[in-house]
Amino acid sequence: MKIYTKTGDRGKTSLIGGQRVSKYNLRIEAYGTVDELMSYIGLLRDQPIENETKLILIEIQDRLMSCASILAADNTENEIKLPLIHDSDIALLEKEIDKMEESLPPLTSFVLPGGHQIVSHCHVARTICRRAERIIIHVSDEFYVPEPVIKYVNRLSDYLFVLARKLGKDLKIDEIPWLARLDN
Repeated sequence: MKIYTKTGDRGKTSLIGGQRVSKYNLRIEAYGTVDELMSYIGLLRDQPIENETKLILIEIQDRLMSCASILAADNTENEIKLPLIHDSDIALLEKEIDKMEESLPPLTSFVLPGGHQIVSHCHVARTICRRAERIIIHVSDEFYVPEPVIKYVNRLSDYLFVLARKLGKDLKIDEIPWLARLDN
């Protein structure tokens, strides 16, 4: 299999199923943003973090590849079998969030991202995830997107936020609360 096919040289690409679309097509934007998120989670995984967290991040990358495949399908009847996102995938994220939150103080305000490179990587991944979610919802206004895909990406951004807090606590980094300036 060659990496370059030259079929995209005029700004078109194929969805799974064969339909040719512009490279700025909303579906391409959606799965491209999921790909960006997957890559950024790879960067997060490459940081000096616990092996258990790295294994969860690998699982997340695998599920994101499934999400990208689903988003890349042209929704026509074709014989290509696509991976699925299951409720158990969402439940895993929720279980991990709950486990991390047990050791964290309750939030009393928004927190400013940062304090350590690892924490910042989590927040950048979280914001990419939120962008992916917005684009996927836009796609779902025009095309069928299985509900578990939307739920998974939504829950993933929550996971990444809580992971940032947990890693910050592990690294003994103080969270900086956002204090709204309300004077004129």
